[in-house]
Amino acid sequence: MKKKLVVGNWKMNGSLAANQALIEALLAGVGAPACGVAVCVPAPYWAQAQDLLASSAIDLGAQDVSQHAVGAFTGELSAAMLKEFGVRYAIVGHSERRLYHGETDAVVAAKTQAALANGITPIVCVGETLAEREAGHTEEVVKRQLAAVVHTNGHCISEIVLAYEPVWAIGTGKTATPEQAQQVHALLRAQLHAASNQSDRIQILYGGSMNAANAAQLLAQPDIDGGLVGGAALKAADFLAIIAAAQ
Repeated sequence: MKKKLVVGNWKMNGSLAANQALIEALLAGVGAPACGVAVCVPAPYWAQAQDLLASSAIDLGAQDVSQHAVGAFTGELSAAMLKEFGVRYAIVGHSERRLYHGETDAVVAAKTQAALANGITPIVCVGETLAEREAGHTEEVVKRQLAAVVHTNGHCISEIVLAYEPVWAIGTGKTATPEQAQQVHALLRAQLHAASNQSDRIQILYGGSMNAANAAQLLAQPDIDGGLVGGAALKAADFLAIIAAAQ
């Protein structure tokens, strides 16, 4: 049975002082967790987080990675750069990147490939908007998004982490019911199974407003292997409660 994984996505939040206080509180409370734990911090704070997390049970993650290896791509951050800071995970294709930066399925697939080529585990995000769900297109949307990644990365697909994040439940306080989340997770699991004979090793995280109050119910679902946590990851007590629920 694979371990669950809880990943905090800090988004564009943090300061040197706040980061130190949060990470120190997490380290004091996490102990030796039975699940994997990571925090995806803003790029300017990688060095600080790398130092604070050294030799701990918490891995360092990034919130994005470039599809390019090197060159005239102002503002981009390559997978090789992430590697130099000990980054283990990189979020790829988050709905906010798709919405605000116009990232296409093809770009997400290329970023996934770049991360894998450098030994970084991509956390590949898929999910539907409220309009797509209400129109009955949830299955079509998430399968299309995942298919692009599978097509580009082939047998390496078994090395990714997948995250289902219903766009309508991100930062809104709304959450898919455990049953709604499980239905999509099972769909994605079947798609992965068809793509790889090692699909059982792939963790599928739920990423739509998971918090301390709903984590246990969500994590009890058979195909939910952890959480990609937003707002609750900025509060040590809440994030530690989610970690506890995943063990």
